[in-house]
Amino acid sequence: MRRLIYVLLFSTLLVGNTLADEGMWLPSLVNKLNISEMQKLGFQLSAEDIYHINHTSIKDAIVALDRGSCTAELVSKEGLLLTNHHCGFDEIQSHSSIANDYLQDGFWAMSREEELPNPGKSVSFLVRMEDVTDEVLAEVSQDMNEEERNREIQSVARELEKEARGESHYETYVRSLFNSNQYFLFVTETFNDVRLVGAPPQALGKFGGDTDNWMWPRHTCDFTMFRIYTGPDGKPAEFSEENIPYQAKHFLPVSLKGVQDGDFAMILGYPGGTNRYETSYGVQYIMNVTNPVRMEVRQEKLRIIDEYMGSSQKARIQYASKYARSSNYYKYSIGQNKGLDNLNVVERKIALEQDFTRWVNADLERIAKYGKALDYIRDAYSDVELKRAQEYMAEALLRGPEIFMFAYRALPLYRLLSEDNPKPEFLEMVKSRVTNGIDLYFKDYDVQTDQKVAAELMRLYANNVDPQFHPQFFSTIQKKYKGDFEKYARKMFKKSVFDDPDELNDFLEKPTLKSLEKDMAFQAAHHIFDQFREMNDLVKEMDDKLDLGNRLFLAGLIEMQDDKRFYPDANSTLRLTYGQVLDYEPRDGVVYKYYTTADGYLEKEIPGDDEFDVPERMKKLLLAKDFGRYASEKGELHACFISNNDITGGNSGSPVLNASGELIGIAFDGNWEAMSGDIAFEPELQRCINVDIRFVLWVIDKYAGASHLVDEMEIIQ
Repeated sequence: MRRLIYVLLFSTLLVGNTLADEGMWLPSLVNKLNISEMQKLGFQLSAEDIYHINHTSIKDAIVALDRGSCTAELVSKEGLLLTNHHCGFDEIQSHSSIANDYLQDGFWAMSREEELPNPGKSVSFLVRMEDVTDEVLAEVSQDMNEEERNREIQSVARELEKEARGESHYETYVRSLFNSNQYFLFVTETFNDVRLVGAPPQALGKFGGDTDNWMWPRHTCDFTMFRIYTGPDGKPAEFSEENIPYQAKHFLPVSLKGVQDGDFAMILGYPGGTNRYETSYGVQYIMNVTNPVRMEVRQEKLRIIDEYMGSSQKARIQYASKYARSSNYYKYSIGQNKGLDNLNVVERKIALEQDFTRWVNADLERIAKYGKALDYIRDAYSDVELKRAQEYMAEALLRGPEIFMFAYRALPLYRLLSEDNPKPEFLEMVKSRVTNGIDLYFKDYDVQTDQKVAAELMRLYANNVDPQFHPQFFSTIQKKYKGDFEKYARKMFKKSVFDDPDELNDFLEKPTLKSLEKDMAFQAAHHIFDQFREMNDLVKEMDDKLDLGNRLFLAGLIEMQDDKRFYPDANSTLRLTYGQVLDYEPRDGVVYKYYTTADGYLEKEIPGDDEFDVPERMKKLLLAKDFGRYASEKGELHACFISNNDITGGNSGSPVLNASGELIGIAFDGNWEAMSGDIAFEPELQRCINVDIRFVLWVIDKYAGASHLVDEMEIIQ
């Protein structure tokens, strides 16, 4: 059966029709699957120009930022990178202070010496990818349960990774595709010295703020610049003054030719995750559990943070990045539910599953293979209360207050202190885990704000989750504090060393088991994680059923729809999507054209507003209309444009390339009308929002006066 599924999978990939704009394709398969269609749309290069392991290709100019949180692209021989402003937001915020407010004023390194290091920042290049399905599944049999199957797969995958890595400094990993019906080996090279080079002020890089987020028309100049550094030998190295700029194997030429309606557009990047083959059961769970929980919890958290951020410049800088991260998917969840509902996705999924059931039941062999697939999936979602408790735990207690996760760092220390005569060298090692990054942590931390968040989110959890899933210390809150979470939070923060750097450092000088046993925040964190593990154990059997059901359902679906090309869901590996620059009609009587101009800044301006303020220098430059070589044929400065490329989270910062493989824009968002896109792609509505590369260069050159950075690029007129 395993062999047959794989043969069917690969053969269906080679036939049938798929809309050119839909699909996140593996670059190594473009030559077999996509190149002829791409060339019909106007693409002028070959598949080997995109992906090749023996000579340089476009893939060598594309990097995963921080192992896939965003994408960036090389635009010079000297390791210069372009990505989104929001992809560099943490670094901009980290370097900001009241004296040097780079969030508000922007940052531009006028020399290499001024470029700022960023500990923990990384970029990863794809060296090669290889289909290893036959090897991974060689010893997998039908009579294995999911645990046995996974154990065999992991064992073989580890050996393949080890063999591919050899004695090199490369990283290797095997990833599953098509719900564990196919496996690919990826070899990557990671660099850890990544320095901040330039960023526009937030008024440009995040113009429109939360109001315009996920919306079109858009006018945001969403970009940041970094540079990769290597050791003197050209290999990856930690930050050092002796390091040198990365010498690019390939970098993208930058086009000033602009875009027209219907132009070919291609994006390469690292999309994080999609669920295009999700069943109706999974979609209903997302709509009824995951998204509502996220919206409810984050609404309260954002309200408290926003209140603090409005109190001072220091507060705004401290919490800017935290607020942005939380608010992005808060709004996304609202839009996704609306989109899934408007597009009747559940009903369409049910209709497909009914077709699938009829197809399965028409053949005894298919009944034996796939007959229980949907039953397994339905059963996996049967205990909604338990899964809802998991969602609330993750949102309200694990990702909610900062103190719980921070205090839990001390668990290894707690365990070591529980032993008789712990070795001093081990004590020092586990203490370093607690102190790692402590200065940066407390730089962006406000005790009173976190205390308010803790009180409110604990209350939310208690009110919405069955008491059987409450962490142990909740009983103390009910009995001793009469259910007053605010009172408990005040006491907890008072009786903890994890909210104050001085108290924490004093404790770590002479750590004792008794101190941790009395520390209320540490004990609460301990109980929270204990409860979370218990819930995970309870759902393990359900998760195994879900994995099995999804795997069988997709294998059967591929066999049933043998006239269709299937592409794998995104999983933070390099993908290619191609399509066109296109306008769209979001609703009756409304047409959105494919581009915006910088005039929108002046039209949207609200002086002094956090989201729509226009810096005085920007206003003067726009009114003067000194756009130079960055102007369109009509003399306009184009701001953003839309294309029907298929992207998702992780694609932020991805290069948008024209038919000649030249950089024409940077992808940064999707549109509100198609927020269902991670589950159901809608070609008539789904659009990728991109900042026009001419706008980016104009800001660097005219606004910032950093023309040396433009001079470093290969500009195509």
